[in-house]
Amino acid sequence: MGRPGGEARWGGTVPCYRCGVRQTDPERGKSPWRRGVVRDQLVLICPACQESADWTAELERCAKCRSAHLIRRLGQVECLDCGLVREPEALLNPGLVSADTALADEVSRALDRLLGRA
Repeated sequence: MGRPGGEARWGGTVPCYRCGVRQTDPERGKSPWRRGVVRDQLVLICPACQESADWTAELERCAKCRSAHLIRRLGQVECLDCGLVREPEALLNPGLVSADTALADEVSRALDRLLGRA
């Protein structure tokens, strides 16, 4: 169900950004979960957290139209309202390296040592 790399692969693996609850198998039709971007990373927000008046407060906003309706795909951040596409901040400022990138590099080096590739 869904295209490769689409929402179907997220089922049960990505928790809600705000409360940590995990997505269950969706019913047919549009998912009640919403997507957003925080620190250039795609996040999901569950229906319960969307009931809060400030659920979009931490989401990044489009520089052109100020919408929070952003997604991250193909390595870029795109506004679904006005179509503006931008590179992630870490690519524009190489000094900004996320903990996830640092962890991935550390794991890669550890695997290289373990498999005798280092």
